Amino acid sequence: MDKKKLKGGIFNKVSDTNLLLAITIVIFLLMYIGAIVFQGSGFRKPQMFFNILNANAALIITACGMSIVMITGGIDISVGGVVALVSMCCAVYLDKTSNPNIFVSILIALGIGLAYGIIQGILVAYFDIQPFIVSLAGMFFARGMTTIVNTAPFNVQNKDFTKLKNTRITVPKMGSYNKKGMYIPAYVEIGVVVALIIVVILFLVLRYTKLGRNFYAVGGNQQSALMLGVNVKRTKFLSHIVCSLMAGIGGYVYFLHVGSGAASHATGMEMNAIASSIIGGTMLTGGVGNIIGTLFGVLSLSTIQNIVASAGLDQAWWTGITIAAMLCLFLVIQSIVIRQKKRALKT
Repeated sequence: MDKKKLKGGIFNKVSDTNLLLAITIVIFLLMYIGAIVFQGSGFRKPQMFFNILNANAALIITACGMSIVMITGGIDISVGGVVALVSMCCAVYLDKTSNPNIFVSILIALGIGLAYGIIQGILVAYFDIQPFIVSLAGMFFARGMTTIVNTAPFNVQNKDFTKLKNTRITVPKMGSYNKKGMYIPAYVEIGVVVALIIVVILFLVLRYTKLGRNFYAVGGNQQSALMLGVNVKRTKFLSHIVCSLMAGIGGYVYFLHVGSGAASHATGMEMNAIASSIIGGTMLTGGVGNIIGTLFGVLSLSTIQNIVASAGLDQAWWTGITIAAMLCLFLVIQSIVIRQKKRALKT
């Protein structure tokens, strides 16, 4: 068999999505192993890894929603504002109303996310307005409404909420010993469980449902999707519904983690969600992406931040510079890999 045909055959068997996913996982593992080897005992403790999940459960959920929109060729920069608005509205409801109910606060979060998805989805899909412009307006509106709902930051004292917030799920057979020789079992917060469930659900939707295939088809080529009978407008609309709904759920998970309301909450989360999606292998051009990759994108982003902080460079600008360099690296890798694959398939 000709070597060129063999090479092309191998590339044919590996889709762009799976190829970029594999690259993301390998780079994350190399980073984390390097941190364990070169930066000491902190990264060797299982709780360090679980703390990354605890701190970024909301970002995982939000980034997964962002990936859905980006796969269809769109973008949504309002998600950070939606997270802040959800957090503030739920905090005000639970702390400043008589006889609050924890389940009603969850419905408030879902309602805000769903309302944002419907409005932005209609404007993007049926009025054909650029998603960047629509979501930019949505971001400003959410941030403004967050300040109107309440200006001063405050901690929520509701007993039912505090009990839910402090819920810890022990990870079996994983833990470490403290300086006093006591064994401390590893744990995750309830938000991590929610995030992982959403990752699994969205992964299955993209991989095994007609809607998931439609997302890829619309992002890959809208004209071809139309010829195949895909309702492009409805698919775009549903992608924004999913994204904003994930922002609503992510907002409540974020609220569970911080336990407070503040206008400054989730500042920059939309940029972190986009960066995590790109690092995870979702391409800005649409048609390529993987929810598992997005999960590893969030883990990679957080790991590099922890590495920079552990090296003593914990100033904000060093974190920003490192994230920028990492994002550029992944964009270059994506470009090179896809280009090489196309060349191999042509030969």
